[in-house]
Amino acid sequence: MKIGIPKEIKNNESRVAVTPGGARTLTQHGHEVFVETHAGDNSGFNDDQYLKAGAKILSTSAEVFAIAEMIMKVKEPIKSEYKLIRPGQLVFTYFHFASEKELTLAMMESGAICLAYETVEKEDHTLPLLIPMSEVAGRMSIQEGAKYLEKPKGGKGILLGGVPGVKPANVLVLGGGVVGTQAALMAAGLGAHVTIADISLARLRYLSEIMPANVDTLMSSTHNIEEMLPFTDLVIGAVLIPGAKAPHLITRDMLKLMQPGSVLVDVAIDQGGCFETSHATTHTDPVYEVDGILHYCVANIPGAVPFTSTLALTNATLPYALKLANEGWEKACNLYEDLRKGLNIVQGKIVFKAVADTFGL
Repeated sequence: MKIGIPKEIKNNESRVAVTPGGARTLTQHGHEVFVETHAGDNSGFNDDQYLKAGAKILSTSAEVFAIAEMIMKVKEPIKSEYKLIRPGQLVFTYFHFASEKELTLAMMESGAICLAYETVEKEDHTLPLLIPMSEVAGRMSIQEGAKYLEKPKGGKGILLGGVPGVKPANVLVLGGGVVGTQAALMAAGLGAHVTIADISLARLRYLSEIMPANVDTLMSSTHNIEEMLPFTDLVIGAVLIPGAKAPHLITRDMLKLMQPGSVLVDVAIDQGGCFETSHATTHTDPVYEVDGILHYCVANIPGAVPFTSTLALTNATLPYALKLANEGWEKACNLYEDLRKGLNIVQGKIVFKAVADTFGL
C-alpha cells in the first residue's frame, strides 16, 4: 500500500504521524511510505532519517495526498486540505467529528474513508490510540494549570504544592479516565491537594486504592461540583464520551462560585469542551478570561511536546496501520472489531452513531 505522511499545518502542531522507525517497519512489510519534506523537523526527525528508513520524500502535501492510498495524520484535516482528499482514500487520524460540523460535512462530501484514532476501541472498552495522547495531555494539564496560577500569567499567585507552613493548592479533576488519572497523579506528585470526581463508583473505588494519600475521590454531580468550586484553585476537565460531544459540567453561573484568578483547563475541548464557557484556543494564544476565571482550552495540548508525543503515538498506531496496509481497510475492519469501531465516515455516509446523533444526520 502507498502510505502518505503530510506535514501537520494546524496552528502550532509540531507532531508528525509516523517516526522514521515506524516508516522503516512499514517499508519492511513491503509498503511504500511518502513523507512531505520537513514533516518531522519539529518533532526532531529530519528528512535524511526518513530516507534511511526507506521512505520517499515529496516536496508538497498535494503530492503526498495525490499518491497515497492511506493518509496518516495527527490532527484532523483543516480547510485547505479538504480539496486534497480523494473518494475512496483512507484517512487515519484524530478527527473528533462531534465537535466540528463543517469538518464532518466536508469529509462526507469527499467520499473518503475516515477512520478515527479516538474511536478505535478494544473489547475491554479501552481506547488504545487515544490513551498515549491522553496520558500526555493529562500530565501537561497540570503543568499548564500550575503555570497559569502564577500572578504574572493572570492567576491568583498560588504555588501548586505550597511550602512548609503554607497549604498547597486545591485541584479538582473532573473525570477518572486516563486523562484524569494522569492529571491527578501529576498534581499529587507536585504536592497539591487533589480531588478526582467520576460518575462510576467502581472507578472511584479503584482510584482510591491506587492514588497517593493527598488524593480524595468524589462522586461527580452538579451539587458536589458546586460545593467544591469555592475552595478550588485549578479545575481539570477530563470528561470523555467516545466520539460524542462532551457534557457541560461547569456552567457560566457556576464560575461565580470560584475565586478570581482560579484556572480551568479543558482537556475535553477536542470534543466540544466540558465547561459552558470553553472555546478552543491555540498554543500561540492559549488562555482567556471569563468572569475573572482563566480558561486554558488548547485543542492539541500534546503538540507542545512533539518529540515525546510522536514517539508515543507511533507506538500505538503502527500495529493498526500495518493491519490496514496489509489487509486493506475493508478486510481489516471485518477481521478486527477494534478497527471497525474506528470507522466514522465511509464514502459519504456516517457510520458512527454518536456523530450522527450529534448533528441529527
